[in-house]
Amino acid sequence: MRNLFALAFVLSLTGCMNVSDMADGATYHLRDAGVLDYSKIRRSASWRLQPDSFIYIAQGPFTPSGKHAYPRPNVVAEEAFRGFVEYFPMVRRARAPVGLDEALGEARAAGAHYLLYTRFAYADDRIGTMEEWEDQEEFDRLGTDRSVLQLMLIETNTRFLVDTARIRSRGGFLTFYDAKPEDLIRAPLEDYARTLLGFSQ
Repeated sequence: MRNLFALAFVLSLTGCMNVSDMADGATYHLRDAGVLDYSKIRRSASWRLQPDSFIYIAQGPFTPSGKHAYPRPNVVAEEAFRGFVEYFPMVRRARAPVGLDEALGEARAAGAHYLLYTRFAYADDRIGTMEEWEDQEEFDRLGTDRSVLQLMLIETNTRFLVDTARIRSRGGFLTFYDAKPEDLIRAPLEDYARTLLGFSQ
């Protein structure tokens, strides 16, 4: 009898919402509980861009603060390019980390409307493998990775600061094995591209 009531309850729930909504809800709660990777984007403005905007992406030559994290020098620009190219067909990126003035010059020379200037502000690579444990052997270093990105969206002709954003990410317990802080940044950068077009995350 109990099984019959449980089945009726589940069927009533599925009648109220479709499967994709249930999956989205479950994913949201698993991220919030720390089981899956979680990111939070905090923007300073709600500015929207046209889909045909030409965006040049560059990363500052800044080594992130934090512990045991040594991300590739241009990893944020590379991942931002991969996240933005699906939503903005006209996207280019700098080949190496550059200063802000140099990045603006390169963006203008390329004919870009906007410069997305990124910085890996913080990265904490926690122990996630036996090799890392043998290296560090600190119980307080066990756990999930953390990262913080800072973004500036600048209009290239006027140097007008269109938007700033801070993306804070933490790894999930199902995905922390052999993970690095830079593994956390692709999805939120893609979400940021979506918000610039007015889509929800």
